[in-house]
Amino acid sequence: MTATRHALSYGNSDLVFELLRVARKTLEIAVHPDGRVVVKAPREADFTEVEARVLKRARWIRRQQAYFEQFKPRTPPRQYIGGEAHRYLGRQYRLKLIQDEQPSVKLSRGYFWITCQDCQYREEVRQLLWQWLTQRAHEKFAESLERCWPHFSRQGLPRPTLNIRRMKTRWGSLSKKGTLTLNVSLIQTPRECIDYVVTHELCHLKHPDHSPAFYRLLEEVMPDWERRKQKLEMSLI
Repeated sequence: MTATRHALSYGNSDLVFELLRVARKTLEIAVHPDGRVVVKAPREADFTEVEARVLKRARWIRRQQAYFEQFKPRTPPRQYIGGEAHRYLGRQYRLKLIQDEQPSVKLSRGYFWITCQDCQYREEVRQLLWQWLTQRAHEKFAESLERCWPHFSRQGLPRPTLNIRRMKTRWGSLSKKGTLTLNVSLIQTPRECIDYVVTHELCHLKHPDHSPAFYRLLEEVMPDWERRKQKLEMSLI
């Protein structure tokens, strides 16, 4: 899926947004914590209509961007060096690096204890940590699906298969074939945020788009979904 970049004149500056053409009936505008504006529009939607919708929401977009701006500076790029903090299930743990021939990762007493053959080689540290996080993601995401599934099971909906991988711009997705894909980076966020993403995607089993009916179902299943969504958006800043 390729995004195209566009700009509209609004006030004294340009309003920049990324446009994704997708198989959906409605148009969705989202503002990400880094300030990016992503618009998902039906493939057949006229671009002038898309522009009009974006301009109509311009004031809201600016408010969202201003809200996220107050939380900067954001976490700098990870260096994977001793003492650096990394998140797991919403909590921060610092890296303790130990040089040894047998690589390993352990979580203990507020630290990631990472044993590596060459602790000066940051790529080795990064790989070891993310191997560990990915393993935990498979466990914790499966547990989340177990917690969230009963409501949907009672409606006779087909249970999706779970897939975990890196995703650049999404926390999760649900394919037409019934595959629930979750972003491995979700393992860094609190359990309640993981459950929100899982529940959000499961609601798409009944409502493929983000129609009012979709949000009514989401509200029914998870009344505090907006609080969880906001916590998710701020969790990695």
